[in-house]
Amino acid sequence: MGDIAYKKEELMVIEASKHINDGEIVFTGIGLPVVAVTLAQKTHAPNVTVVVESGVVGPQLKLAPLSIADSKIMRRAARLGSLREVLACILQRGMVDVGFIGGAQIDQYANLNSTVIGDYYKPKVRFPGSGGANPIASHAKRLLIITPHQKRRFVKKCDYITSPGYIDGPYGRKNAGLRMWNPSITVITDLCVMDIDSASGKLQLAKLMPDVTIEQVVENTSFELIIPPKVDVVDLPTETELNLIRKEIDPEGIYFSNKQN
Repeated sequence: MGDIAYKKEELMVIEASKHINDGEIVFTGIGLPVVAVTLAQKTHAPNVTVVVESGVVGPQLKLAPLSIADSKIMRRAARLGSLREVLACILQRGMVDVGFIGGAQIDQYANLNSTVIGDYYKPKVRFPGSGGANPIASHAKRLLIITPHQKRRFVKKCDYITSPGYIDGPYGRKNAGLRMWNPSITVITDLCVMDIDSASGKLQLAKLMPDVTIEQVVENTSFELIIPPKVDVVDLPTETELNLIRKEIDPEGIYFSNKQN
């Protein structure tokens, strides 16, 4: 199966889907996260409950939606509720097992910045801000992050913390008063998979993407990444997984270009 052509984004989505278990409640946004959740629902996790910030609860996903208001994300939903219902009544009650978040910067403690680059009052770039990202990061039991691996993105310290990771160490969240103070955090990039080292609260290398070296990961990371003695390699995608993405979930190529890697 090693000669199957695939895109790096497809492999990132496939790997992310494997971190979703059947029966879990998953809070997702649009983009690669919703493709990952849909893939999980169509394969090993048919009983996953999807929650969307717009108020959708429990849809049976079929096609990749364009936005959180797209009717595709409402297909056969158990409830079309409100922002208050999904954030306050589900997420903030601690009912979400997995939350997808993202940002322009991510630091060594897995904090995310989706607010500003540079000084807050005189920023070089201003982004949309939190949306539901901060509540997801604060209240979900596990966090999944899908992001390109770039040195400017993986910084030692975020210019602004929009969504808390481990803040400044293993007890950073607890000291800040967060009830969910020790969540599992997994970061999936086009170069590797990272997770949290519980002793330091910092990101460590967990897996390499196929044909990627540790040196490549280090070169594209601005902080000192913890590297364990043994690092596994992510499995290559199967033909079945790729066909599900290309023919059933995203046949119009909304999230994936036609160019093969």
